[in-house]
Amino acid sequence: MNANDLRDQTPDQLREELAVQKKAQFNLRFQAATNQLENTAQIKTARRAAARVKTILNQKAAAAAAE
Repeated sequence: MNANDLRDQTPDQLREELAVQKKAQFNLRFQAATNQLENTAQIKTARRAAARVKTILNQKAAAAAAE
């Protein structure tokens, strides 16, 4: 999901998306620890997706505070 799609979502939807991304990240770390993960680049992608959601949430919070 790209940043433009995330900007269209409400803060509640973004928090749900963040929870989904964190759960996916946890599952990937668990698979890596048990040597079941085939594509280790997925961990990096999941981590960046969670960071992207957090960034958009912080931008929305700053915009709301400025108003």
